[in-house]
Amino acid sequence: MNVPEADPTGSWTEVGSGCFARRYPSFDVTVGVVVGAGGLLVVDTRGGPREADELRADLATLSDLPVRWVVDTHWHFDHTFGNGRFADATIYGHETVPGVLAERGEEVRADLARRSTEWAQDMAELVLTPPDRTFASVAVVDLGDRVVELVHPGRGHTDGDVAVRVPDADVVFAGDLVEESGPPAYGDDSFPLEWPPTLEIFTGLLTPSSVVVPGHGAVVDQAFVTAQFGDVTAVAETIRRLFQEGVPEGEALAVAEWPYATERLAEAVRRGYRHLRESGAPTAGPAGPEAGPGRRSLPLLGQ
Repeated sequence: MNVPEADPTGSWTEVGSGCFARRYPSFDVTVGVVVGAGGLLVVDTRGGPREADELRADLATLSDLPVRWVVDTHWHFDHTFGNGRFADATIYGHETVPGVLAERGEEVRADLARRSTEWAQDMAELVLTPPDRTFASVAVVDLGDRVVELVHPGRGHTDGDVAVRVPDADVVFAGDLVEESGPPAYGDDSFPLEWPPTLEIFTGLLTPSSVVVPGHGAVVDQAFVTAQFGDVTAVAETIRRLFQEGVPEGEALAVAEWPYATERLAEAVRRGYRHLRESGAPTAGPAGPEAGPGRRSLPLLGQ
């Protein structure tokens, strides 16, 4: 299907009825907005006070309505460090996010401050602001004339990934479970063996006509997500096979074919091998040792 493309030069694009996306050059983050009778719901707040101030100014060009709700799709700085500029809104996030921000937020702030004088000044203003409304699996936000579903389909990019589904518009904001402008990001807090079943659950939120807004890059469709599911599955299965065959971790990237450039997969291999070691023994099957049994779908509105 044809999907509206979020303008890479920076403007609001209506991706569904009352649903908007805007790409920002900084980290190519794609921010989402859902307009309701009671106000605006903003999906992710960007990477610090300066970027959040820019976002707030851009929101004022979109609507006169106040920002009443914010959703953090996961804890990473480029999605949450702007939260402090939205302290008057109710901020939703997965139940793991406050703890991770408390544990790692200051370290990330210090790293960013070393990037440049501008970043140092910005990080000096930063007030780490975790979500004040957390949930484990599913939450519903009432915007007055429509509802928005918040779904934690499982662990993948982080342990607290959240998808934002707008049933009446058939739009889903994916966070970094789906990325368009680069390969999925396997970081030191990712779960490469769980990402496939998590993305399988996420795919269950979609219809053939769904519009999917990734955490980074242009708007995509169900077919793109299905293809990315195949790639992250290939990564997980390759890690599992190499582990079972006794291939040393340090040789894994060199001895196999991968769907992405190997320089993007070092953490995937490291984390995957670690999780397999911690499981006690290699296991077969695409769900992996970390995935809960039988977890494939969630009861959602509009389905």
